Amino acid sequence: EDGGFCKIFRTSACIGDSLSSGEFQVMLESGKWGYYDMYEYSWGQFMARTCGNTVYNFSQGGMSCREYLNEFADKNDLWSEEKKCQAYIFALGVNDLAVLEQELGTIDDVCENYKDNKDTFAGNFARIVARYKEIAPDAKFFFITMPKKGTQPYDTHAEDQAKLMYQIAEKFDNT
Repeated sequence: EDGGFCKIFRTSACIGDSLSSGEFQVMLESGKWGYYDMYEYSWGQFMARTCGNTVYNFSQGGMSCREYLNEFADKNDLWSEEKKCQAYIFALGVNDLAVLEQELGTIDDVCENYKDNKDTFAGNFARIVARYKEIAPDAKFFFITMPKKGTQPYDTHAEDQAKLMYQIAEKFDNT
């Protein structure tokens, strides 16, 4: 009801896809679906209002790790020191695995030097985490797994991604 221990973080960032950006899906007059990021309605902004802290949306509907690394973060200056946070909440994977069908990869795709990570979901996800660890080495990192839908092969992706998230968390302190 009051945000609990989330209040200890003055600044947090939500790095994710439509599940983090408050995306609305609406039927357009043309009969096609339209998708709109409505950050004010995202769970991160509800958390900010409840806790009285600042929560940044480093998210966008349809986001994948590759897109985040290859254009989105740079275009929006998300690696900047001015946007350094005390906590980072990662909610990526649905588009990578269930939509784009990128290879999940394994923990072996995560290298000591993140620039050497393989181009898999595992390697790219860990590359994003490592970049933020450079910016804010004492920050706390939280990983959100894909929600289950009760359908195959989607739920298999969710289960495999969840196992991988625990393995990646073991690689980074404060995670």
